[in-house]
Amino acid sequence: MIDLKQIRRSYVLPKITVEVLKGIDLEVSNGDFVAIMGPSGSGKSTLLHIIGCLDRPTSGNYRLDGVDVSTKSDNELAGIRNRHIGFVFQSFNLLPRFSAWKNVELPLLYGGTEPKQRRIRALDILNKIGLGERAEHKPNELSGGEQQRVAIARALVNNPSLLLADEPTGNLDSRSGNEIMGIFERLNSEGVTIILVTHEKDIAARAKRIITIKDGVCFSGCY
Repeated sequence: MIDLKQIRRSYVLPKITVEVLKGIDLEVSNGDFVAIMGPSGSGKSTLLHIIGCLDRPTSGNYRLDGVDVSTKSDNELAGIRNRHIGFVFQSFNLLPRFSAWKNVELPLLYGGTEPKQRRIRALDILNKIGLGERAEHKPNELSGGEQQRVAIARALVNNPSLLLADEPTGNLDSRSGNEIMGIFERLNSEGVTIILVTHEKDIAARAKRIITIKDGVCFSGCY
């Protein structure tokens, strides 16, 4: 599914160029469940953003499902993200004035889905993750674990084949974190490919494979 060759990412600052990724080679197969670990500043999130087509490499080649996405336009990348990739972040990124189901339906809204179908799909996903009874609640009426489950439901509403998560349990207590990982494990058993960034060893241990990034290079587990 994912094939990265010599991926480099540099940021040009006023007086210096910072090289964050220094030639990453990485392969991820369909149905894999991968945890990316490494010290702060090692390039984990930058790598995840490139995999998710949220950022572009400075150089190197990235093929997603056999398609060279390195050459795609911004509009084409937006289409790829909306159709194939779901994102879950540490900070939930829910809209505070919207109910749970309204937050979940947003990717369908951007994709032009008819309103009645958006609501049906959003409620169906919330029911599947055990939040059907909380569909009308706003984020400030939900616990941290419930908010993250809403964020997962939003990531899943377009039936993505790839789910990317950046420190998805970082703001949660251990019980809520375990619940979130249980959802990820179930999704993976249903065929969803999952890549998550974490600094927690017990969370990473629940993935099928652990990749370690150090100083912008892949230290272990990239194949």
